[in-house]
Amino acid sequence: MALLDFFDKRKKDPNVEMSFIDHLEELRWHIIRAVIGVLAGAILVFVFIKDIVSKIIFAPTRADFISAKWLCIIGRKIGMGDAICFPEVHAKFLENQMTGQFISSFTLAFVGGFIVAFPYVFWEFWKFVKPALSPKERKKTRGVIFWVSFLFFLGVAFGYYILTPFMVNFYFNYTLSEQIVIMPSFSDYLENLIWTTVGIGVLFQMPLLVMVLARIGIVKAKFLKKYRRHAFVIIITAAAIITPSTDPFSLTIVTIPLYALYEASIILASRINKRQDEAMNEWS
Repeated sequence: MALLDFFDKRKKDPNVEMSFIDHLEELRWHIIRAVIGVLAGAILVFVFIKDIVSKIIFAPTRADFISAKWLCIIGRKIGMGDAICFPEVHAKFLENQMTGQFISSFTLAFVGGFIVAFPYVFWEFWKFVKPALSPKERKKTRGVIFWVSFLFFLGVAFGYYILTPFMVNFYFNYTLSEQIVIMPSFSDYLENLIWTTVGIGVLFQMPLLVMVLARIGIVKAKFLKKYRRHAFVIIITAAAIITPSTDPFSLTIVTIPLYALYEASIILASRINKRQDEAMNEWS
């Protein structure tokens, strides 16, 4: 009843001052609805778990994976022959724990549910934050749900279609001796796949984060340009944390798009700062 009274109060007077407890109550229900959205996505993933594992999770380990075929076609068209074609990988995974596959199924379901429900999860978060913005700020943040979701899915796609097949091909074909048999656990492979998809999807939010910080005056384009070298070190560190391996090859694949996003952030911040300076000049 307290919750119903709270919503009734908001409907009667949208400008009513909310107490700290009211804010916590509202945040709690936004979180609950977001969790329900993730659970709904997790149930959907769990229903088709076997098909998802065979057709999606294990797909980057095969030589006929779509990005592997495209890379091979591009190499042939530019005169490189089969130099950048992925060799055949006979990937097998060992699970030496009785509960390993069962736990991995739930891990995959919840992570998949989060990816599927990500736009809704962010929408719930945005509904909580939006009332605190001024009408002018709300106008400037139109389309934020689309862009946050777009960058997240772009990062997930980059990790899945580019980084994962390169990583799998490199490690399964790298060997010190024929006596060494590469047979990682499925749990290990799934954990690496999660880091290289969801982790990079989160890192791809950098331009929007910089844009928000620039609009509220915390970050300036001059500052970002001045500390490019420091940012490059931070990006490499973040790439090393996100990628399951720290070899130069994987780090390079992750670092290049992240640094490109940093440069895009500088361009966005420059435009925002320019508009802010023009507005200040009009007022003066």
